[in-house]
Amino acid sequence: MRPLLTLIALSPLAAFPAAAQTAQPAPTQQSAPAPHPGRMAQRFARANTTGDGRLTLAQAQSGDMPMVAKHFSEIDSANKGYITLDEIRAYSAAHRRAPTQ
Repeated sequence: MRPLLTLIALSPLAAFPAAAQTAQPAPTQQSAPAPHPGRMAQRFARANTTGDGRLTLAQAQSGDMPMVAKHFSEIDSANKGYITLDEIRAYSAAHRRAPTQ
């Protein structure tokens, strides 16, 4: 009778792994990460080596901002010789909304 008692005693444990697997939450599917809203600010801060909030063409060229460097004269419409983060954002927003032809 001992094997029968062992079988009865162990039967709840046999179900435990299955119960543990169903008790865990299902893994969530991860979608592509959304663009981080502060990414432009981080890149601007790294490129703006003087820390004055004014990005020169040379800083944009040597920093991680190739599109800003490419369109620097368009962004700096007042020909000040520098651009600000707000000007980059305004330029970017205006060109995102513009329909492509």
